[in-house]
Amino acid sequence: MLSTIWLGFFIIAGASAALRWMVGGDPAVFAAMVESMFAMAKLSVEVMILLFGTLTLWLGFLRIAEKAGLVDILARLLTPLFRRLMPEVPAGHPALGLITLNFTANALGLDNAATPIGLKAMRALQDLNPKPDTASNAQILFLVLNASSLTLLPVSIFMYRAQQGAADPTMVFLPILLATSASTLVGLLSVALVQRLRVWDPVVLAWLGGAAIMLGGVMTGLAGLSAASLAALSSLTGNLVMFSLVLGFLLFGVLRGVKVYESFVEGAKEGFEVARNLLPYLVAMLCAVGVLRASGALDYALSGLRMLVETGGWDTRFIEAMPTALVKPFSGSAARAMLIELMKTAGVDSFPALVAATIQGSTETTFYVLAVYFGAVGIQRARHAVGCALLADAAGVFASVAVCYWFFG
Repeated sequence: MLSTIWLGFFIIAGASAALRWMVGGDPAVFAAMVESMFAMAKLSVEVMILLFGTLTLWLGFLRIAEKAGLVDILARLLTPLFRRLMPEVPAGHPALGLITLNFTANALGLDNAATPIGLKAMRALQDLNPKPDTASNAQILFLVLNASSLTLLPVSIFMYRAQQGAADPTMVFLPILLATSASTLVGLLSVALVQRLRVWDPVVLAWLGGAAIMLGGVMTGLAGLSAASLAALSSLTGNLVMFSLVLGFLLFGVLRGVKVYESFVEGAKEGFEVARNLLPYLVAMLCAVGVLRASGALDYALSGLRMLVETGGWDTRFIEAMPTALVKPFSGSAARAMLIELMKTAGVDSFPALVAATIQGSTETTFYVLAVYFGAVGIQRARHAVGCALLADAAGVFASVAVCYWFFG
């Protein structure tokens, strides 16, 4: 599947560039594609430099948590739920505890901690995989839930809006929470449908209901805060949780008699090896995405969407936000740049800018996640992971548009 997608990007880019050259009279498109390809290769190395340090640091701390038994404790707590969602994972397996830590870090916006924890969880699931080059059902569910981007505190979106002079930067807080919840729910249900999981099991319903109640409580508690208070609370919460994890791992390790320094170094060495193996996968995927963007294929897709909407007689104000939606699965930085550009040109509180901000906060860079998570364990056949992840992205986009018409239309 990944091989087909990767090849498809280049074929589509070539067709789009040929059209721009022969019909539009733009021969410079080929130079732009080549330049973008090399720029993405350079970006891959820059991303790897950050990942080297981050993975080495966090996998060192995670090795302490593993040896102290903390991961096993979390795994036992989640066994009833994941025995139904991931039936091939044995009860109490360490992967379940790592998955819990990863989801917690993602929900709190702790990206630097979530990625290495997630990679550790993916490697633990790979130990159970009977076909090392093919994604297992458990790995697919884990990746799709990661790609659905469930975040309780989208503080980066608030900061972008504040920088552009928004009177109330947190105006999109509730729309983002609703849209990202829809994305996660669709991702879970799509995987459950393909894998025939028992989502209507009482235990699963109890966990999902509890999560919904907690989410509602968080939304109620934070919705009334001012922009400054929410930004300060988000920053404090994120940094406090991150350092508390580090300190908790160390203290728990000491109490359990773990040699914390030696264990950290042991885990850090593993992090270095994981990061080194990621580079070929990142270069392959990011270069393909760069060529696709530079070819103008996304511009053609946007024009076609506008014509389709106009033919149906529907409101077209949201179309200006679609570049953010179209590039977000491929590049987070490109989507961020398009969001900021739209805020400047259309106005930070214009309807298209509000839709784009909501999309940015409720969707994920799906192909980057695929390249990193599956690349770390050598997965080449993604099976239904790509389709389910993109379906979750589409749900986030549709929910963003619908919620923004409800709130701001």
